[in-house]
Amino acid sequence: MAKNKKSEFIDLGAIAQEYMSKWYWFVISVVVCLVFGFLAARIVKPKYSVNANVLISQDEKGGMASLGAIGDLFGAQASVDDEIFVISSHSVYRDVVKELGTNKIHKIKLGFLNREFAYPEYPLEVIAAPGIIDTLRTGIAFKVKVNEEGLATVKAKADGEVIGKVKDQKLPVSLNTIYGHFVIDTTSYFVPGEEIISDISIIGYDAAAELLSEDVIASIGSKRSNAIMLNLVTVNPDYGKDVLNGIITKYNERGIAEKNLEGEKTARFIDERLAIISNDLSDAEDDIQSYKEKQGIIDVSAEASFQTGIRANLEKELMKSETEAEIIKMTGEFIADPANAHSLIPMTTDNVGLQEGIKGYNELMLQRMALASNAKPNNKALKMLDEQIDAMRATIATSVVKAYDNLEVAIRDQRSKLNKAMGRLGSVPEQEREFLNMKRQQQVKQQLYMFLLQKREETAMMLANATPKGIIVDEAFALNAPVNLSKKMILLIALFIGLCIPPALLYIRKVLRTKFDTKEEVEAIVDVPVLGEICNDKTGRSIVAVAGDHSSTTELFNLLRSRLPFVLGADEKVVMLTSTRSGEGKSFVSINLAADMALLHKKVLLIGMDIRKPRLAEYMNISPRFGLTQYLASKDITVDSLITRADSANGLDVIVAGPVPPNPAELLNSPRLDQLMAELRERYDYIFIDSAPVGMVSDTFTLDRLADATIYVVRADYTTRTDLRFVDEIYADKRLKKLSIVVNGTATKRGYGYGYGEKKSK
Repeated sequence: MAKNKKSEFIDLGAIAQEYMSKWYWFVISVVVCLVFGFLAARIVKPKYSVNANVLISQDEKGGMASLGAIGDLFGAQASVDDEIFVISSHSVYRDVVKELGTNKIHKIKLGFLNREFAYPEYPLEVIAAPGIIDTLRTGIAFKVKVNEEGLATVKAKADGEVIGKVKDQKLPVSLNTIYGHFVIDTTSYFVPGEEIISDISIIGYDAAAELLSEDVIASIGSKRSNAIMLNLVTVNPDYGKDVLNGIITKYNERGIAEKNLEGEKTARFIDERLAIISNDLSDAEDDIQSYKEKQGIIDVSAEASFQTGIRANLEKELMKSETEAEIIKMTGEFIADPANAHSLIPMTTDNVGLQEGIKGYNELMLQRMALASNAKPNNKALKMLDEQIDAMRATIATSVVKAYDNLEVAIRDQRSKLNKAMGRLGSVPEQEREFLNMKRQQQVKQQLYMFLLQKREETAMMLANATPKGIIVDEAFALNAPVNLSKKMILLIALFIGLCIPPALLYIRKVLRTKFDTKEEVEAIVDVPVLGEICNDKTGRSIVAVAGDHSSTTELFNLLRSRLPFVLGADEKVVMLTSTRSGEGKSFVSINLAADMALLHKKVLLIGMDIRKPRLAEYMNISPRFGLTQYLASKDITVDSLITRADSANGLDVIVAGPVPPNPAELLNSPRLDQLMAELRERYDYIFIDSAPVGMVSDTFTLDRLADATIYVVRADYTTRTDLRFVDEIYADKRLKKLSIVVNGTATKRGYGYGYGEKKSK
C-alpha cells in the first residue's frame, strides 16, 4: 500500500528542484529555439486570404422561350456543383496561368534569409523561345545575380543538375540549354547601378495549373445558396486578386462561348429551314398566280359570302393541323440527318408525349456537352450517356413518325368534313374552291416563314446580348490581417517550445533510463525504507569521516549515523552492509559509517566478510598479520591477533577478510564464526560487517544469522531499476533482517554540510 501511495503522489517540489538543477538545459534550449524562431520569422512571410464571390444564375432562358419548351433546351438551369467543377477545371486554370504568366515565379533577395515574391513588378525576366513552355515537362530554376556594373551571372538548374551558366555578361544574356534557348533581360522596373539577386522558376502551363488547383479552393457559400466562394492564401495579395479575377473572367468567357455555340447552331438550322420554306412559299404564290391567269379569276371578294361559321372552324382546325404536321415533319428530318447526331432537337409540338420526350433528350444532350468539354473520348460516363442518347433518339424518331401519321389521318378527316361543307355550296364554281385550297396552302407556308423569321431575330438578339452565367458579387479582395503566425507569435511559440523541450527530454530520459539519479527515485520504486544517502565525494579519499571534516559527504554520514540507532533495537549492535554487485560503494559506506560511529567514542569494529574478493585492507591501507579466513581455518589464531587498529580512523578496530580460501561457503557456515561474533558482541558497542554482494553469491544470506540489521547500498547512475526490484523481493521475503537502503553517489545538494563542503568557521 505504501508503494501505491508513493506512485499516486506528485512531488512538485522535487520536480521543480530537478528542473532547477538542470537550469542550463533550459537556457540552451530557449536560446536555440529563439535562434530558430528568429530564422523562421525571417523566412516565413505573412500570408493573406484572398476571396471572391460569384453568383450562378439559375433562371436563364434562351431567345426562343416563346416556342413552348424549346427555350429550355438552350438555357437549362445550372447546377452549382457542376459549375464548381467547371470554374475549377484544369482548362480554366491553364488559361489563367497562360494569360497572367504565373508559371514564372520571381523571388528577389532583400537581405539575409529574406526573399520576396515579386509580382507584378520584378526587375528581370526570362524569355523562352516559342513553344518551349507548352512542352516543358520539368521545372527550370534560374539564379541571376547582377552586380552594380550591370554584369550578370546566370546559372540554370533542372532536376538538381546545372543545365547552363554564364558569368559577367551584359544584359540581355542568352542561355542555351537542353530544353531550349532562353534570354534573361531587364524589365521596366530594373534600376541600373543596384545589385540584384533574383531566383526565377519556370514550369509548364499544365504543371502551373495543377499547382494552382491545389492552392485555390472553390466551395458553395451555403446549402441553399447559388453562390460560389473562391479562396486563395498567398504572400502576395496582388497575385491572389489577379488569379481569382482571372479565373472568374475565363469561366464567364467560356460560358458565353458555349452559349454562342448553341445559338449559332440554332441560327444555322433556322436559316436552312427558311431557305426551304421560302422556296415552298414562292412556288405556292406562283401556282396561285398561274391558276388565276389560267382560270381568269380576278375578283375573289365573293369568298367572304362562303365563310360560314362551320367552314371557318373547319378551316382553322385544318390549318392548325397542317402547321403542326409541317413542324413534326421538320423535326423528323432533323432527327434523321446523321450530321445532327449530337445536336439538340430545336423543335417542339403541341403533342405532350412527344414534347416531354424531346425535352428529356435535350437534357441528356446538355449533360453530354458539359461532360465532353472536360472528359476524354473513352470516358465511361460519356459512353453511358451516348448509349442513353442513342436509345432515346430512336424512341423519339419512332414517336415523330407515329405523331405525323396521326396528324395525316386527322388532316384527311378535316379535309373530308370541309369538302362536305364545300359541297353544300353548289353555287360556288369549282375553280374558286380549287383557288381557296391553293390559297390555304400558301397561307400555311407564309405563317411558317414568318415564324422562322421571328425566331431568327430572337436568336440574333440572344447572341448579341449573351450574358455570363457567373454574376460577380465580390471581385477578389484580400483580408487585412495575415492568416498565418506573426513574427512576434513565432518568437513566443519558439520560447514556449524552448521551455517545454527540457522537461520533455528529462521525462523521456527518466522513462528510458534503466538507472536512477536521486534518493527520491529510489523511494518511489521500492517499499524498502531508505535510511539515507551519500553524495559523490571528489576528494578521492577512502575515509572521509574524520574529526573536524564538515564536507557534504561527512555530514551525510553523520546524518546516517544518527538514524542508525532507530533501526537497531535494544542490545542490537551488529549491522551488515551489502549490495547487488561490485562498484556500488558498499565497502566505502561500511568504512566511513564505522569510522563516523567511532568519532562518538564508541567501541566500533569493522569486519571484512567479503572473503571471495577482499578489498578492505587495501582501502584502509593496513596490513594485518592475520585475517578472518585464517582464523576460521586455524584454531591457533586468537581473537586479539585478528583485530587491527586503523590509524586513519581514530578509535576504529578492523578485522580484514584475509586470503581467499578454496571453500568460502563452508568457512562462513563454521560454528567458529558464530563463537567469534558472540565474543565480539561482548567487547564492542557496534559491529559493522562488510559482506559480499548478494547479486553475485549467497554468502550474505548465510551471514544474516549473525546480523541484527542489514544496510543495502545502491549507487546512483549505476544500480539498475531491476536491481532495486530485486531488493524489494528480498525485503518482501524477509530474507535479510531489518533491511534498509543507503543511496550512494548522489549529486551534491544545497543544505549538505556547511555550503557544499566548506569548512565550518571557527
